[in-house]
Amino acid sequence: MYYKRHIFFCGNKKTNETGCGFLGVDESFGLAKEYLVKKDLWGEGKIRASKSGCLGRCADGPVCVVYPEGIWYTYVDMEDLTEIIENHIINGNIVNRLQI
Repeated sequence: MYYKRHIFFCGNKKTNETGCGFLGVDESFGLAKEYLVKKDLWGEGKIRASKSGCLGRCADGPVCVVYPEGIWYTYVDMEDLTEIIENHIINGNIVNRLQI
């Protein structure tokens, strides 16, 4: 496997102004990347974050999905996102309260 874990942030801006791309995906992706880089966890054999096109979970947005587990999350703010990164992405523990 190229990455230990990979988190994808929905960046859909095509549906309407409520698509995930209008709900802070750039900030979310930026926070994830910065957080992982600072902890030296970014890159091949480690962890990666990416923006994606529509992930098809518009009613739950903003959303992200973590692979290889295929766990889907929704989040409200950067504190939620930090909890997902720290607990699941880094430590492998699913954050049940944010799971879709």
